[in-house]
Amino acid sequence: MFARVIILFCCLTGIAHGDKTKVEVEPGNDRPSWRVAVSQTAVITCCYNASGGFVNATWVNHIKENGTMTKRYVDMADYRAGNENFTEDGKQCQRLTLESVTLNDTGLYQCILTHPDLRSPVFTYGTFLQVYKPMVKYLNLSEKTKNKILTAEGILLLLCVLLPGILLLRKTKQLNQLEKRRNKEEEENIYEGLNLEDCSSTYHQIQRSEVRGPYQDVDNVREEDIQLEKP
Repeated sequence: MFARVIILFCCLTGIAHGDKTKVEVEPGNDRPSWRVAVSQTAVITCCYNASGGFVNATWVNHIKENGTMTKRYVDMADYRAGNENFTEDGKQCQRLTLESVTLNDTGLYQCILTHPDLRSPVFTYGTFLQVYKPMVKYLNLSEKTKNKILTAEGILLLLCVLLPGILLLRKTKQLNQLEKRRNKEEEENIYEGLNLEDCSSTYHQIQRSEVRGPYQDVDNVREEDIQLEKP
């Protein structure tokens, strides 16, 4: 009977003592994602509400290896890593600083909150850190220089469109003028190939045939009127 009372007293003491420490993580306290270039400094923060004593916070990084998620604790002994405790708006926060980040630092960073009175550790929502390699600029041009280059390209493009059109119109105009000139010369030289003597002799022969009529008696034709055609 005495042993049962002692066990019950210990259980009630543990429950009462466990209720003294409470840890609550509210959504929105952590930044969902953070994008940092290689060799830059990344700062990740996790905040939580804790009552009843100091809560121990440990940073853990979830990375994807061979298609599976692997949990890796952040080594605070590394010269690049640093952790700082601070209070913001009545909340306890942890600030993780990673200097000279590399591509291997990419992953989901969470705080694991532990306390002797807590039955199980509490995980914050976490922040996904993405480390990227920036593009190399071969030509470091200012915005003013870029605007000048774009303006020059626009002018060259306009000239490339206008010049062929102007040349085509000019060529068409020259062809039209040449065609008009040819037509005028043909109209002026339409009678140039005719002989005036041939025209007059042909005209007299036509008049003589009209006077004699279309039909004549052979006996009435005189020998002197017969004119043989010259070969």
